[in-house]
Amino acid sequence: MSSDPANSPVRARVVLLCGPSGSGKSTLAERAGLPVLQLDDFYKDGDDPTIPPLADGQGPDWDDPGSWHADDAMAAIRALCAEGRAEIPVYSIPANGRTGTHTLVLDGAAAFIAEGIFAAEIVRRCEAEGLLGDAICLRNQPVTTAWRRFRRDVRERRKSVPYLLHRGWRLMRAERGIVARQVSQGAYACGGAVALGRIVALGSGVHVLEGAVR
Repeated sequence: MSSDPANSPVRARVVLLCGPSGSGKSTLAERAGLPVLQLDDFYKDGDDPTIPPLADGQGPDWDDPGSWHADDAMAAIRALCAEGRAEIPVYSIPANGRTGTHTLVLDGAAAFIAEGIFAAEIVRRCEAEGLLGDAICLRNQPVTTAWRRFRRDVRERRKSVPYLLHRGWRLMRAERGIVARQVSQGAYACGGAVALGRIVALGSGVHVLEGAVR
């Protein structure tokens, strides 16, 4: 095993799956049948002073890329692409902090999915390092995304209901802008069926980067 994944041959490529919170990334990743790296596990701890605050002063802005360890996520992706395994933090959203680690192993898979709301932030870096298989932004109607997000967050007890309602309204109004930003960062915007087809094709060894950054 190489001690420096950045200088090792690429054994697997990453599918960066982004989209607004609640767009169905985790569900699609499960259906695709590839190993999955949960990028939410690279959030900063809640007491980290570098997390940007919300504009209204109502706590940390967990939807700002500054609340996330991009360099740590990149290190994990490099290790997975080069060595087929990586040590990954386990993050608790209700607790706002890391609770442990686990080892993600690709078991010989030629591709894996890295999914999360900040996946588009590292599209250019993965492409520049030759790690990128595809970059996909899931796109829905904002009302559909908002309802899915609210049901999930209540079910998982992520935050208080008043907080979820306030955040949900803000994100619903911002959704089209979020998608536009992720497309500008190199992701291909599409619905779930098209996204699944692209991922399955890549997992089968078919070139599908058309429409995404090269």
